[in-house]
Amino acid sequence: MLFRFLSVLLFLLFSVSISNAQDGFVKQYEIAAIKVDGTKNLDRSVLISLSGLRVGQTITVPGEEIPTAIKLLWSQKLFSHVEINAARFEGNKVFLRIRIEEKARISRYTIRGVKNGEVEDLRKKIELRSGVVLTNHLRTSIIRTIKNYYIDKGFIYPKITIIESPDSLLPSSNLVIIKIEKGTKYKIERILFSGNNSVATRPLKKSMKNTKEIAKLNLGEMIQFKKNLYDPTTTFYQKLGRLSFMKMYEYVGEYVNPNIFVGAKFDKLKFAEDKKSLELYYNSIGYRDARVTWDSVYSNKPQRLIVQIKIEEGHPYYFRNIRWIGNTKYPDSILTQVLNIKSGELYNQKKLEEKLTMSQAGDDISALYMDDGYLFFNVTPFEELVGEDSIDLELRIYEGPQATINKIIIYGNTKTNEKVIRREMRIRPGERFDRSKLIRTQRELSALGYFNPQEMQFIPKPNPENGTVDIEVHVVEKPSDQLELSLGYGGALYGLYGTVGVNFTNFSIKNIFNTKAWSPLPTGDGENLNFRIQANGRQSQMFSISFTEPWLGGKRPNSLQLAFNRQVYNTIVGDTIQGSYYRTSGTVEVGTRLKWPDDYFTLFGAISYDNTFLSNYSGVFNFKDGSVNNIFARITLGRNSLTGPVGPQIFPTSGSNFQFSVQATLPYSLLFPSRDKIPAENLAERYKFIEYHKWKLSFDWYTPIVGNLVFRANAKFGTVGTYNSKFGLSPFERFEVGGDGIQYFSLYGKEVYGLRGYQTSDIMSSVDPNGATVFNKYVFELRYPFSLNPSATIYALMFGEAGNAWSSLKDYKPFELKRSFGVGIRFFLPMFGLLGFDYGIGFDKTVGGSAINDPFIDKYGRFRFILGFEPQ
Repeated sequence: MLFRFLSVLLFLLFSVSISNAQDGFVKQYEIAAIKVDGTKNLDRSVLISLSGLRVGQTITVPGEEIPTAIKLLWSQKLFSHVEINAARFEGNKVFLRIRIEEKARISRYTIRGVKNGEVEDLRKKIELRSGVVLTNHLRTSIIRTIKNYYIDKGFIYPKITIIESPDSLLPSSNLVIIKIEKGTKYKIERILFSGNNSVATRPLKKSMKNTKEIAKLNLGEMIQFKKNLYDPTTTFYQKLGRLSFMKMYEYVGEYVNPNIFVGAKFDKLKFAEDKKSLELYYNSIGYRDARVTWDSVYSNKPQRLIVQIKIEEGHPYYFRNIRWIGNTKYPDSILTQVLNIKSGELYNQKKLEEKLTMSQAGDDISALYMDDGYLFFNVTPFEELVGEDSIDLELRIYEGPQATINKIIIYGNTKTNEKVIRREMRIRPGERFDRSKLIRTQRELSALGYFNPQEMQFIPKPNPENGTVDIEVHVVEKPSDQLELSLGYGGALYGLYGTVGVNFTNFSIKNIFNTKAWSPLPTGDGENLNFRIQANGRQSQMFSISFTEPWLGGKRPNSLQLAFNRQVYNTIVGDTIQGSYYRTSGTVEVGTRLKWPDDYFTLFGAISYDNTFLSNYSGVFNFKDGSVNNIFARITLGRNSLTGPVGPQIFPTSGSNFQFSVQATLPYSLLFPSRDKIPAENLAERYKFIEYHKWKLSFDWYTPIVGNLVFRANAKFGTVGTYNSKFGLSPFERFEVGGDGIQYFSLYGKEVYGLRGYQTSDIMSSVDPNGATVFNKYVFELRYPFSLNPSATIYALMFGEAGNAWSSLKDYKPFELKRSFGVGIRFFLPMFGLLGFDYGIGFDKTVGGSAINDPFIDKYGRFRFILGFEPQ
């Protein structure tokens, strides 16, 4: 109203002044010049342009041009006053003057009432900057943005106040203060459904992925059966007698929700998605017409919300006749078999969509065609209602031509050489397009560990005119090299030791002498170089180095690994070294990828030489001087099909990893019978060439349960045997179970397998002092990720574990196990690898002596810290 009044008033004044000057006649004038007064921040020529007036323009006085110009300037919302009048007249020319007063601009602004971290987040979101005018539109936008920010965090009723006042430091500028009162955080206490007469409440709540109730345990309310089950039409006992197991499950669920890992904040946008999820769930169980007809969200108590949802279910539908149109490649019988929907089956929209285009198992109609090159294939379902509850399906297929891969173009590999990427691909130019091979390629590239799996993209670019397709592969490099820094304790014998290790996972040895390739290291050829140093002062030192070439020769997936290890252990009395133990080993291993039974299988063969030399070293081997030689061959058959959103090494979610290995020396006592004549007490001679055969089996299996919750099952078994029972088994290459599972300085070359909740002595005290010849171990875990960001992957786990060790096969009792239960957390950082800890409670510990009065956490519980790698 004020704007209109001022515009009319200025127009009348302008008209009167011109009328007085021109004897009251309407007349046309040419604008000779336009002068602007009052500008401080705006360019005069820009302001004239905004008014719509220009020099040379003919205007009518009185007329519409001047009021229109005033209106245009007001619409910019930059001025507190606008005036246009005639400075003077010369014949039929008029000299105009535009007078304005600019609104004060923002010099700076502050956000008050919230934490500094939130202030930084809000500054990025509202994008308010100095020099702009705080218009009503901008004010509203700021308030809405801040409100949405806090509503997403669970603060349903935030209050935002914007105060604008003159800035004493800068003239014609305003200081803006944004005051925020977040209020209290609200969480969903209950989700109530009405109208769900045919479907229980529990699966409806489960179908909503983002709208969840808080964890609760209201046992007091739950046991008030008479109050909660009150029904005026029946007696309490009649009502109680009609309760089924499912109804009791539903009843308990109203008062008990143990899920502490799921948030319960209310998100308006995600709630809208969850309402659609409810309808999709109904569609998947036959209720094709089900709809959410009404919902309400309100607070019933401080910091708590009630969500009400009303559903109109309709009635269930059933598939009747299914007809295929347009298929020439495959007959109806094959397509119907793959579709796996039978006449009379309950209508299931989710199953229909999955079996047509997007089955996780790859057994859908689309996969059938696309795995054979039919990239342009599509299938469109048409539903026809028959009667009241039946659906006839007409599935119209467009097969199109088979597509041939023309080019594969790779983007984003700033560090990794292109040949490393191409050799892992299951697709090749000139071959037919195959969707399953494309998916497998993505898995193989993720398994390298060089790229961010979440940002990896395979984009087909079809060329319908010639029946070809170009495939763009977009990768994003991520840090993959690792630094290991750790401290460990090997008991009274080994003491405290430290470890420093570096693992270069994408090394290039051919460029090691090329100074231009050092940035900071020669990288990009997919080779692995590992250094590791472990030391305990003068008492013990260990150095190891290994190098792996995964594609020896560059044409086939034949790997070569070279490894060298050196250990020294000294007996020190005072400042003098009295005796020394030296262990030196070297290994050459070659491997290949098999094509049968499938190409997930690998086969590795290794030859290793391990020499242990004693110089006046006593107390362990029962001889002071001598040399022990361990020359063995090892064959390992494996199959690894693990996959995961951040790579199979970090957080696998499905697949399995199977390993079977046999390690054996020559049977010296059988080849050279004279060795049987070596006296039993002459250990130095008997162990000069040790003999044994070692068998190990490991199986790891992962499967998703619901959402990101993953179940893991792991089993391990190992045994060591001898060729000659008369000669006996040497103390070398045995097993040890318990403790943290860290491979400390092992004089006998023992393999250590951790068992959470137990110390090594809890298990090995009843075993041969030289170590176990048989062991087995089982692990069951539930894993849930808090962050699947490749730069910082975090997940929690709950585990049950059982294992034991035995001195010989005749003592082996597979069900006599030491059991434990506990929780843990893992952090994966690209630079340092795996970090974390576990707390396990051992159920089968023998507690005696002074420990009987110790707290429970000390008697039965034990922490385990993870640094750099996951113990066996």
